[in-house]
Amino acid sequence: MPRLTMVEAIVQGLSEEFDRDPDVFFMGQDIGPLGGPLQSFKGIWERYGHTGRVIDAPISEEVITAACFGAALRGKRPVFELMFSEFTTLAMGPFASDAGIYYKTDGILRAPLVMRTKFGVSPHRGHQEDFTSLFSHLPGLKVVMPTTPFDAKGLIKSAVRDDNPVIFCEHMSLMHGRREEVPDADYLVPIGKADIKRQGRDLTIIAAGLMVKRALAAADELAKSGIEAEVVDLRSILPLDAELIVESVSRTRRALIVHEAWKTGGFGAEVAAILSEHAFDRLIAPVMRLAPAHLPVPYSLTLENAFIPGEAAIVDCATKLVGFVPAPSKR
Repeated sequence: MPRLTMVEAIVQGLSEEFDRDPDVFFMGQDIGPLGGPLQSFKGIWERYGHTGRVIDAPISEEVITAACFGAALRGKRPVFELMFSEFTTLAMGPFASDAGIYYKTDGILRAPLVMRTKFGVSPHRGHQEDFTSLFSHLPGLKVVMPTTPFDAKGLIKSAVRDDNPVIFCEHMSLMHGRREEVPDADYLVPIGKADIKRQGRDLTIIAAGLMVKRALAAADELAKSGIEAEVVDLRSILPLDAELIVESVSRTRRALIVHEAWKTGGFGAEVAAILSEHAFDRLIAPVMRLAPAHLPVPYSLTLENAFIPGEAAIVDCATKLVGFVPAPSKR
């Protein structure tokens, strides 16, 4: 099996879907000879540019999104690129009005499209903002965030085949990061299914994207002091895998949620609510959330490192959580 980076795995998955289904087409900014932002479509133009199904679009997020929604409603399966997360806010209109079209029309109409976008702290500097929570509020939409090349290929293929709109969030620190064996064979990773990346008994760390990588590093550090942390990779922000989340925390009885989106209104609040509703009697410590403060993402690298949860911060929160002793009852 070839060893691929995340972005190479995504391109491989897209190529397979392009070959499999003639209704699939690609559209976006700089996806032609330039290879897409951060080489997110590398090799696609050379291989498929002659087909007329790869459209190198001008810089107009609203037009790209509206055109793809229209094409999807007419039976096509567009995959479009809006570069970076903050630019997706320019495309909120069609998603807000038509994301749930399948449900609104009792399945008569559907909008099978995929919007790729990039976010997160990275060596590229800039465009760090994570706006996944904005889209997670829209019923009928799906939001995925892969962490590994294997998951990325399987999820992009599932996204292309889904009959509802999917936001595909790619962390810029992971796109060209660690290589992993990725099968050439056709396989899918189901949307809405989390994955336990590390088994543990003392607490569950729930994360997505880059925070999974940092949580795994923190878990290795915690193990040196005898604390065994379980790490759950959500993979999908919407829908959340409530069953696996509750099952894991019911075993470890402690939960730490880590994400790169702002703490206020972030998906960690939804995970905490799920645990409060379905695992409250199993918890022996409060559910903790570790996420950036409700402030603009700083550009200074020093401030950025203090702003985004790092390995040391995860270790510190997990240690406090495991050592939590409830106050004695006043009764």
